[in-house]
Amino acid sequence: MITTEIKNKLIEIVGTTYVFTDDETLNDYGKDHTEDFVFPPNIVVKPASTEEVSGIMKLAFEYEIPVVPIGARTGLSGGILALHKGIGLSLERLNKIEKIDEENLQVIIQPGVITEVLQNAVAQKGLMYPVDPSSKGSCFIGGNIAENAGGARAVKYGVTKDYVLNLEVVLPNGEIIWTGANTLKNATGYNLTQLIVGSEGTLGIVTKIVLKLIPAVQHNVLLLVPFFKMEQAAAAVSAIFKAGIVPSALEFMERDAIDWTMKFTEVPDLNLKPEIEAHLLIEVDGNYPEVLMSEAEKILSVVEEYEIDEMLFADTQDQKNALWKLRRNVAEAVKQNTVYKEEDTVVPRYELPKLLIGIKAIGEKYGFKSICYGHAGDGNLHVNIVKLDMPDELWKSEVPKGVKEIFELTKSLNGTISGEHGIGLVQKEFLPIVFSDTELNLMYQIKKIFDPKNIMNPGKIFPSTYQH
Repeated sequence: MITTEIKNKLIEIVGTTYVFTDDETLNDYGKDHTEDFVFPPNIVVKPASTEEVSGIMKLAFEYEIPVVPIGARTGLSGGILALHKGIGLSLERLNKIEKIDEENLQVIIQPGVITEVLQNAVAQKGLMYPVDPSSKGSCFIGGNIAENAGGARAVKYGVTKDYVLNLEVVLPNGEIIWTGANTLKNATGYNLTQLIVGSEGTLGIVTKIVLKLIPAVQHNVLLLVPFFKMEQAAAAVSAIFKAGIVPSALEFMERDAIDWTMKFTEVPDLNLKPEIEAHLLIEVDGNYPEVLMSEAEKILSVVEEYEIDEMLFADTQDQKNALWKLRRNVAEAVKQNTVYKEEDTVVPRYELPKLLIGIKAIGEKYGFKSICYGHAGDGNLHVNIVKLDMPDELWKSEVPKGVKEIFELTKSLNGTISGEHGIGLVQKEFLPIVFSDTELNLMYQIKKIFDPKNIMNPGKIFPSTYQH
């Protein structure tokens, strides 16, 4: 319970304006994009500095109050749901780009900066932050750090962890540390920086971030390739890489994903033939147009080995924007149509056809429909299991069995159960599929060292048997 005394102490730290206990605010900050879950905290607090975050954590540590760090609330694994009530600590006011270091190709920012805002700011300096999650227009960099976000261009440029050099972190007891150094190489002690990246707010609260940047590329070419066979689209992914091409993006969308999104989003009608089962959206980028055209021709020669329809070459920026809008809005389109569960499987690229075929077979076995799409270039397939008119009792009893089999299939293909969405609440009971007891115990001991009172986003990542 948050007593009047504790509330007044929080007001002393951040001011009356930034402490909330009304039901509307609590409900808003008790949900993200994970299904229809709502777990409101007892109180929402919005600090504006590292020192204020530290003060909140010292108070929470003293009184053993659970604290859930809250970003833009765009997550898909329930990471910000306040399972044990307590303090919802919103980082939205820590939203400054403190310094763009053009000499060292670095940027120092706070966690509440929207990803696309950062990208646009560094682009004005001729630089590039290439991590490209679908929700980049609304998600925060801090949330990207928490989940080790990836996105469409991870296939060429990597994911969030590949750009994080150093982090300022407030520990659960309120102490403030820096995890590394603002250098490109660092072999000094344990890598605490990379331990924090992807830890989903369970070890501490990131309050400042040093990111590596790269020079911006000047040109790109975008192709949309329709396939008559879904598994052939998946198979073509590995073949493109074997031909020596590394696309900047290689996205898979099955037919339903496109149809649903075209109804939801204002994009040009693709006039798809009824027999088309899937598309690959393929981008190559660089600074020399003639090289890109040569790569596009080579991609065409690869995909022509499969059963494809006429390829669409996006030759204007408007066409490119429309195709990317189509891809980025798939999840939202599914959400508008029905209740759904989104799983985030990832396998080695060559295993994608087996994964896709297996997912469809599992759906038939348990009586559910799935819509698949994702970052095929790095083997990351998003599986949206849609409820439609499935009876509630079957949705609750059969779908979890199917999800478990999908994850077991993924593991058998040398994959894992989350590529970029994290474990959070919804995947934690499946973690023993991919980790042994020894591995889980090692991770849990790390959690206890950082957070001995288990106040930092409790109830996340670890299966219920590991909660203390």
